[in-house]
Amino acid sequence: MSKKRSSIPAALGQRVRKRRQLMSMTLQELSNTCGVSVSYLSQVERGNAVPTLGTLAEIAAALDVSIDHFIATPKQVDSVTRAGLRHRFSVAGNSVIYEQIGADFPGHELTSFVLDVPPHYTSETVQHSGEEIIFVLEGEILQKVDDQGFLLRAGDSMHYLGQHPHSYSNPGDRPARLLWTGKMLHPATPSAYTPRERSADTGRDGTAPQAADNTSELPAG
Repeated sequence: MSKKRSSIPAALGQRVRKRRQLMSMTLQELSNTCGVSVSYLSQVERGNAVPTLGTLAEIAAALDVSIDHFIATPKQVDSVTRAGLRHRFSVAGNSVIYEQIGADFPGHELTSFVLDVPPHYTSETVQHSGEEIIFVLEGEILQKVDDQGFLLRAGDSMHYLGQHPHSYSNPGDRPARLLWTGKMLHPATPSAYTPRERSADTGRDGTAPQAADNTSELPAG
């Protein structure tokens, strides 16, 4: 049986703009709340930049909706997911494929995905409240936390606080597969959200926003 796969709608930026306007927020006000630069938010709304799931979660929290409001990931009918039947998606065609394994029931705080990471892929650097656990299923992942690199191979794991700047990459010549579990930013837990200070003209990692193929990051929250 073929695996189901859904992609993020091309109108993601339009959804962000519509929600912001519905809440009568300016780009500057949204930027002040979520900690993402005005220039980057503008690019997202115009469809010229692809936010990471972590960045999108911060934008969603600032707009008082869940991340599903923008990416429309399928709802799970119960807490059981079956191998080969789980929903798979990418962020606007990004090369990292996410497979949702966490159930979406009222009051949940933990979110979990299996990530298929292509060779030589590098994410952006982010930081946020909460914590993350990654477990490498196949291949190898270079996880960086506070500028310190940790090469993780199949069977290795790492647990770290999201408040420390972190990123990941696949330095190998073959795909890597990893399990990610963490706490996404939801309206139900606004106290967990703390904006990161940055200049108005830079991206989340202090540099100009990266191209679409390099903007996906582990679901952060």
